[in-house]
Amino acid sequence: MGFEGKVAVVTGAASGIGLGLGEALARAGARVVLADVEAGALARAAKRVEAAGGEVLAVVTDVGSRDSVGALAERTLERFGRVDLLFNNAGVSTFNPIANQTLADWEWVLRVNLWGVIHGLDVFLPIFRRQGGPAHIVNTSSIAGVISGLPCIGPYAVSKVGVVSISETLRIELAQEGSPIRVSVLLPENTNTGVMDSERNRPGERETRSEAGELFRTTVKAAFTQPGALEPDEVARRTLEAMEAGRFWIFSHHTMGELLEARLDEIRDAYRG
Repeated sequence: MGFEGKVAVVTGAASGIGLGLGEALARAGARVVLADVEAGALARAAKRVEAAGGEVLAVVTDVGSRDSVGALAERTLERFGRVDLLFNNAGVSTFNPIANQTLADWEWVLRVNLWGVIHGLDVFLPIFRRQGGPAHIVNTSSIAGVISGLPCIGPYAVSKVGVVSISETLRIELAQEGSPIRVSVLLPENTNTGVMDSERNRPGERETRSEAGELFRTTVKAAFTQPGALEPDEVARRTLEAMEAGRFWIFSHHTMGELLEARLDEIRDAYRG
């Protein structure tokens, strides 16, 4: 469907892949709605996307709140009259072994990562249906959504596996009804984003991080700037290319292929008995 003149809503847009998507969409001629819970960073992101050539609307949004996502849609329709592209991208993580994760940790991560996608679909899918034309939904999961057994990010992995499942199910259901709405799932690997410091936006109780959890966090954060890692703008560029090519599975790059193959082999071996 292309991007020129389209209206795109991007959540988690104040930094990282969300900001990269906003800039890439603006360069491709889209009108961009940036949504994020972090007001100051969102205002700075809007200036960057405007500088990339886009018409921009910035809306402070808590994707964990259905009402807040509903207000985002209302602002989008008031400004642009329609919406064509939805990027459910907002994401956070805690860093602890499961034995150290509290219920508050689980609730926060699932509220943003999983319920954020659910709220986005609940609000925007009916709009796409009413419009009746082509649309495209991109749900950001993670390589953890298909590997999932990584230590110290249990809630994050659970949420990202859920995003994969939602995306696969929705793709099949829309295809069965002959809908022009397309679905993709984005699975980034090592990308230099702010997710390792996402607790900056956590309301209320903070995480009591174990030594193992902090070691995992700092090790992965360091890897985000090492050879093989990507910058968010490159992940965004590859995402738009994959959308234009009609791909459902969007892998940002391929540094963790051995882990993925090992998991698939184990599943195949167990299934075959």
